[in-house]
This record gives sequence, C-alpha cells and structure tokens, in this order.
Amino acid sequence: MMTDVASDFRQPRRYVRLDTILRLRWLAALGQLVAIFIVAQGLEFDVPIVPCVIIVTFSALLNLALQIAFNPMQRLEPAYAAALLAFNIVELGGLLYFTGGLQNPFSFLFLVPVLISATVLPIRLTIALGCLAVACASALFFYHLPLPWDGGDDPLVLPPIYLIGVWLSILLAIGVTSLYAFQVTEEARQLSDALAATELVLTREQHLTQLDGLAAAAAHELGTPLSTIFLISRELEKTAHDPAIAGDLKTVREQAQRCRDILSKIAQLSSSGAPFDNMKLSTLIEEAVAPHRDFGINIKVRLAVAATPEPVAARNPAILYGVGNILENAVDFAHQTVEVNAWWNAETIEIVVSDDGPGIAPDMLKRIGEPYLSRRRGADEAQNARGGLGLGVFIARTLLERTGAKVSFTNRTFPDHGAVVQIVWPRDRFEEAAGDTGTTS
Repeated sequence: MMTDVASDFRQPRRYVRLDTILRLRWLAALGQLVAIFIVAQGLEFDVPIVPCVIIVTFSALLNLALQIAFNPMQRLEPAYAAALLAFNIVELGGLLYFTGGLQNPFSFLFLVPVLISATVLPIRLTIALGCLAVACASALFFYHLPLPWDGGDDPLVLPPIYLIGVWLSILLAIGVTSLYAFQVTEEARQLSDALAATELVLTREQHLTQLDGLAAAAAHELGTPLSTIFLISRELEKTAHDPAIAGDLKTVREQAQRCRDILSKIAQLSSSGAPFDNMKLSTLIEEAVAPHRDFGINIKVRLAVAATPEPVAARNPAILYGVGNILENAVDFAHQTVEVNAWWNAETIEIVVSDDGPGIAPDMLKRIGEPYLSRRRGADEAQNARGGLGLGVFIARTLLERTGAKVSFTNRTFPDHGAVVQIVWPRDRFEEAAGDTGTTS
C-alpha cells in the first residue's frame, strides 16, 4: 500500500556540480604551491621546483579551461566527475614522484579523491578510483626521486619495511574510509527518500480530510435549497392542469428527492467516519483490517475483556496507516492465519499483530523498521517482490511512534513460527495523539 507510493519517491543519485570539483581543485593547487614554497624556501630542502610547478600549473590551466568552457553550475555525469578525480590522483602521483614517493607524508592524500567519490558517485566508479590510487601508490613504492632533505649529499633513505607499512596503510585507509563514507551517505539518502514518502502519505490524508469537510459542508448548504425545490415542485404539481407539465414537475420533485437522499448519505458518512469524530478502538482496528480480508488469509481479531471502558478517540490517519501497513505485511507473509489481539487498561493500550509465516531472520530483528529493509527469512521471490523497497514498515513505524507508540518486532516462540509486532501506547498519550493528529493531518 504505502510501499508502492513510497517507491515513486526514491530520488536519483545526486550528481556533484562542476563548481564543487573546481573549487576543490583550486584549493588543492593552492595548497600544493604553498607546500612547495615552504619546503623549498622556508626549510631550504632540495626540491625539484620546476617539474612540480609545471604539474600544478597544468592542473590550474585545466581548471581555468573547464570554468570557461562549461557552466560551473551544471551537474556532472558520474563518468566525467570520476575522470576529474582520476586526474587528481595521477597529478598527486606525479608530485610525489619528484618528492620522495611513499616516503613523503603527503602520500596519504591519495585517500581524498576516493573519499569524495564514495559520497557522490556510484560504487563501481569508487572502486575504480580506489584501484587507480593503489596502483599509483604501488608504482611510487619502486619508482621515485629521493625525499627532499637537508642532508646534502647524504639523502634520507627509509627502510623498505616502513614503506611497505605506508603502502598498506594507504590501501586500508582507502578501503575502510571509502566504504564507511559510502554507507553513511547511502543511509542518509535512503532516509531522505523514506521521509519524503512519509510526507506524501500525510499530504494525501490531509487532502482526503479536506475533501471530507467540503462534502459535509456541501451536504449542509445544499439541503435547504433542495428542500425548497422539492416543496415548490410538489405544490405546483398539484395545481398543474396540463398532464405534460405535471409530469415534468413530478420528475423535478423526484430528482430533488434523489439529491436529498444522496446528501443525507454523505452527511451520515461524515458524521460517523470523518477524521474529526470519535471512534472506539475496536472500530479503529476493524477499519484497518477490512481492506485485507479478501486475500485468502484468515484474519482473527480478538479484544480482551477489560475492567476499564474501551478507549475512544478521534480517528487518526497515522494510526490507521501504520496498523494497516503492519497488517498488510503480515497478510503478505502469512501461510493461513493472521491474528490481531488487543487489550487495554487504565494506563496502556496494546495491539499485537502476528502471523504464521516464516518469521523474521535473526540478523534482521534488530534492524527491522529501517528504510529499504524488506526481506524475511524463507520468503519466496513473489513475496519479496511485493516487499518493494522496504519503506512500508519504516513508514508505519515512523507514523506510529509519532503518536506515542512503542513498536517492537519479534518471532513466535518455537515450535510456533511467524512474526509478531507489538504496538503499545500510554492510554492518555494514545487518546491525546489521536485527537491532535486528526486535526492536523
């Protein structure tokens, strides 16, 4: 239900702008020139200034050409952005070749382009850039000019075991930090898409609420003129001598009565099921269950007998959508039966939805309810296809928790099998949230 709606809101990958890449490249070029100047003039090390300046100048000219030839505000295709980042890696490799290779402490800057790629580019391009960075670092292990030093004719030579350690550090840093950055960025993107879908659901419910109010207003406002038309046509029908005119007046009276009947039904619906009006917990559960009864799954609803009166609160779209989506998932994965048990007391209200399906895989129990997490253990491919992007449970949990509920996911105790979803509200919070959401959603 909501999963299908939410899937339309999955945003494409946000491509990086050319201006962003150019700003980073200008910053890198400036930093490289400053570093060369400090090492050569401040520390008076023997640095091959000319080739280093040529490399930095070529990079600056490329930046200038790109800035002139293209709109800096345009978003780059992933392949073009990856090409610029690859050039940065090769440029850094060239500078390190003239300044000591892996002995240069700035060799860890190989990590920067790969890290940028992990946050904005597809994983395949990030892997390619990581391999390029590792290849450049491996080449610098064997081929490089001596590290600039102030020892004159006795240059500093670091032991090979140290260089191997540096190479491994670069390799691990590229792999670990890039993977972490990619995961964090992807989760943030998924969360953003899921929240957009949630807002869509609430917006649709608000629209339905407005339509309901308009229908009630129309039924009220049109009732009086239709009654007037009905009475006048009936009186005219009695005094009409021409059979044709009398027949027309009868038709007008009948159609006016028909309109009155329709408006009466609208008014009844508005008074009994509008989002602003009160409904019992049992009625709320039945409204959430009703759309899922015709799918071949036996849905059993049990209400415990309690000493306190049954909770009554305003019809809450968030609760209806939340419970409805949990029921939908239970029906999708159930083999034969879904049970809905509810009980309450003066302090709490609890709804438990359970099914006799395969249950939730142990490794997913702690993560269930996260966006784009949709697979249960043992579910067939058709069921997995219905699971979509896994936004349904996330949205349901989000909506329910906004009303004050605590939602937990477990499996039935062996030898029984199936998933169990427990929804618990503080009674006062449930009734308060229901009323508040009914007027704002």
